[in-house]
Amino acid sequence: MIETESGMGTAMTLPPELQSPRAKLVYLYLRTNERATVGEMADSLGMKKISLYSILKTLRKREFVAQRGEEYRLT
Repeated sequence: MIETESGMGTAMTLPPELQSPRAKLVYLYLRTNERATVGEMADSLGMKKISLYSILKTLRKREFVAQRGEEYRLT
């Protein structure tokens, strides 16, 4: 895992398999917010929903993210 500093001074870890900056951003967003819908992530991160669906599909395949209804969360 790769460690990053959060705004609160605590280290957050990123799986080394995550190469895409956008995938890392989504991962950290879910790590911070616990769960979110695609719409919430799009609004907060300023990303297009179509991009988020693609990233979340990849994260689900790699078993980093799980989907329950419309919400996504880290596994």
